[in-house]
Amino acid sequence: RLHSEFSITDGITRLGDAVTAAIAQQMPALAITDLMNLFGMVKFYKTCQGKGIKPIIGVDVYLENHLDRDQPFRLLLLAKNRQGYGRLCELLTQAYRHNQYRGRAELKREWLEQGDRRDLIMLSGAHQGDVGMALLAGNTEQAQRYACYWAELFPSAFYLELQRRGDRQSEQCTEQMLQLAASLQLPVVATHPIQFLQRDDFKAHEARVCIAEGNILGDSRRPRRFTEEQYFKSTAEMQALFADVPEALQNSIEIAKRCNVEIQLGKNFLPLFPTPDGMSLDDFLIWQAKEGLEKRLRVLYPDPTQYQAEKP
Repeated sequence: RLHSEFSITDGITRLGDAVTAAIAQQMPALAITDLMNLFGMVKFYKTCQGKGIKPIIGVDVYLENHLDRDQPFRLLLLAKNRQGYGRLCELLTQAYRHNQYRGRAELKREWLEQGDRRDLIMLSGAHQGDVGMALLAGNTEQAQRYACYWAELFPSAFYLELQRRGDRQSEQCTEQMLQLAASLQLPVVATHPIQFLQRDDFKAHEARVCIAEGNILGDSRRPRRFTEEQYFKSTAEMQALFADVPEALQNSIEIAKRCNVEIQLGKNFLPLFPTPDGMSLDDFLIWQAKEGLEKRLRVLYPDPTQYQAEKP
């Protein structure tokens, strides 16, 4: 759950530094999951190439909460393959074009219901997802309904997400999530929300967040949404953190095995635009240009007589 420098409002982890850290820890795979964007995908993919790190491509998404638009849910979507990456692009495009609220693009449930989901893996969003928020609100039945809904929508590709990021909320949610997983027989996976590379970077990260949100760093009343534990933890640290739930760690490896996005770089792929009556693309472009010119000339010369006299 890596938020890189491309998570404009809440990430300062440089992609090159993250890959270097993964290499030092002998990690076989690393994911990029920026908030509602894929801006860093190509740079991340290229940085991983030839270094023994398998790039996992995903997005940390906002999901519209129709009951309270100011409290959107969070989910994690990972691409299984090139088709899954394309589906992520489609969903993000829909959100930015058709569903922005207070400048924040959000997915709608119906887009996930109606579109192709076969090439995506979904994680529940830990304490920020609809399942987690229902658990924290004491509404276990609602949490069960949400979990069953997603499990049906993403068969064998939905995981209840566990996080221990150093705050009471995430720990409380993790304990309840484990009980929910046991009762519904759903798989769990351990993730760690990385916003910066090292623990000492926490203050710099807080300054970045304050700049993005228009707050003052020294204001005791400002919201504090992050902890100093959200650094790039080592393999040993994660093993110690989830020693009581080894299957949650193992499932992170299983998910990495299922994600195999291959991107062809260095070549441009332009869409095949439809043309009428078998007209070539070049001829169609020329015809469109002439038609556009005629329309603009008629605006400049509304008098037909003047138009005929002045037109080239």
